[in-house]
Amino acid sequence: FRLHRNTAEEPHILLECDSSMLDSIQKHLKLYKIRRKVTITPCPDLSLWAVIPGDTSSLPKCADQALLLTPDPRAEVMGWRLIAKKGANLSEIIPGSQVRDVQEYHRHRYKQGIPEGVKDLPPGVALPLESNLAFMNGISFTKGCYIGQELTARTHHMGVIRKRLLPVTFPGPLPPAGIPEGAEILTQAGKRAGKFRAGGGELGIALLRLAHLHEPLCIPLAGDRVELRATTPEWWPKAAAK
Repeated sequence: FRLHRNTAEEPHILLECDSSMLDSIQKHLKLYKIRRKVTITPCPDLSLWAVIPGDTSSLPKCADQALLLTPDPRAEVMGWRLIAKKGANLSEIIPGSQVRDVQEYHRHRYKQGIPEGVKDLPPGVALPLESNLAFMNGISFTKGCYIGQELTARTHHMGVIRKRLLPVTFPGPLPPAGIPEGAEILTQAGKRAGKFRAGGGELGIALLRLAHLHEPLCIPLAGDRVELRATTPEWWPKAAAK
């Protein structure tokens, strides 16, 4: 997020990240600083809130206690991101709002097929286009060279993406231990269709071959089979699942 209001001000960029990756990201950014006058500092005094949409048009455009209150840059269905000082009064920033359990937020994004964090996007494993980052303002095809740029750009312009992260639901009862992350997903005929990434309860997200999108799918566990269904989110571009 850009915190400076115009080019005359000293640039300040706020980067939101998975907290478990804080040290790794700092080391990575410092590696590419290369004699630039850039200061990289964590912000432990800030707290991040997701404002799940009801009627997002009624949200205030600015608030004194909020450092940042802006539409979630990934997708409209994700509402707003609110960053404020720890201990800020949320009911004053957004009148009528209620603080809910964080699992409700995760259920909402799994239902919409929005990946977030290292469980959904394992470092060194998840590919940007297969993870739908091009749909979520997560990839620039005009900014120039970066690591992995050639493969990403070529795949994008060829338009051939055989696997994507998709929201999945489990219509039947789940094992007491839940579904293990990385569990293999098969078609009813036993063909490999993809892998389960992560989830909560009957909702989750999985990397699946689009060719098997509309087929009955299952996960073999302890001699049994757990059925699941995959869908394409309504907020996706219409031609995305073809």
